[in-house]
Amino acid sequence: MKTKLFSILAASALAFTACTDNNEPTPTTPKNEQDLIGKIDKNTKLDANVTYNLTGALYVESGATLEIPAGTTIKAKSGGTSVFLLVKPGGKIVAEGTAEKPVVFTSASATPKEGDWGGVIINGKAPLSGPAGVVTQNTTEMDATVKYGGDNPADNSGVLNYVKIEYTGARMDSNKEHNGLTLNGVGNGTKLSNLHLRYGADDAIEFFGGTVNATNILVENCSDDMFDFTEGYSGTITNAYGIRMKGYSDATEDPRGIEADGNFDGKNPTHVNQSNFKVNGMTIVVNAADIKGQDGKVSLVMNKEVFKIRRGAKATITNAFVKFGPGTTPYVLIDTDGANPATSISYNFDPANGLDKAKIVNPVNALLTKDASKGADVNAFAWTKFQF
Repeated sequence: MKTKLFSILAASALAFTACTDNNEPTPTTPKNEQDLIGKIDKNTKLDANVTYNLTGALYVESGATLEIPAGTTIKAKSGGTSVFLLVKPGGKIVAEGTAEKPVVFTSASATPKEGDWGGVIINGKAPLSGPAGVVTQNTTEMDATVKYGGDNPADNSGVLNYVKIEYTGARMDSNKEHNGLTLNGVGNGTKLSNLHLRYGADDAIEFFGGTVNATNILVENCSDDMFDFTEGYSGTITNAYGIRMKGYSDATEDPRGIEADGNFDGKNPTHVNQSNFKVNGMTIVVNAADIKGQDGKVSLVMNKEVFKIRRGAKATITNAFVKFGPGTTPYVLIDTDGANPATSISYNFDPANGLDKAKIVNPVNALLTKDASKGADVNAFAWTKFQF
């Protein structure tokens, strides 16, 4: 195995072990913390009794599975863009936590903050938007040597269940960024459920194409978009809740609840298989006050648009509830810029703080329906201990 695994006191106390004849990983029980960096090229199982240190870029190679048992904690060295976990196409991550014992990815810093490390990146072989008749593959933003995308909508990159990912994100430039969880061409054979994404310096979760479905996602205090879809994403999100809390101020210039593009940055409007996704049950809450300059004017609105569906993207969003707290300014509730009549949003909102007067831009491009919905079911997030 090429993975570098260093014990603090004894290099021989390894949590990553060789496989048995039946290819089942068998963990030992090391006595000390372990450092994770390099490549995993054989089936590998961590030990929930060990706290691991992610000290650099860790790659799960094609054909290998990284298994992370319930209750495991991985602490990432504060290294910004150089520290991340990346699963290559054909590789798998199986992080199967429980409500009582979630899998936790966090910062190793004594004073953790947004942007401490690069987050989790999963690459698969599911379809992306692209030219007709072509199997499209794109390069990973964090590593141009790693491609993603293909022609297998049922591709399986593993399992994330009862997983917390926090203090992530970084933006290198306008075209490259780290999110909390990045899903590149991930197929619907992958299982995503019960995710808590908090304190990220960019998007909480972004879907670059693919067909993967996700259930029960809680996003807390991430600076850019809570949920981002692009490059032909065509899955379904069920029961999602995003919030910016009172006192939170680390936001980009255009944070949104949903940002959706049909193709990458709208540069390829003629491509086929553009984003066409569903959201069933979503709540967006903004309690963080607007940021004001020295002149007292608002220089940054915490949500420029709550739902931005643009650049050829289609969306069917049902049971969406939006709430803004005191001191916040809803700029645009819904903007279907570049969408077409297939876009459908049924929504409800708290009438306080001017939400009843929030703009709806390009309504002719979508079927917008007010209803009595209350958004996500917060009972599903009890395991996170978040106080709603």
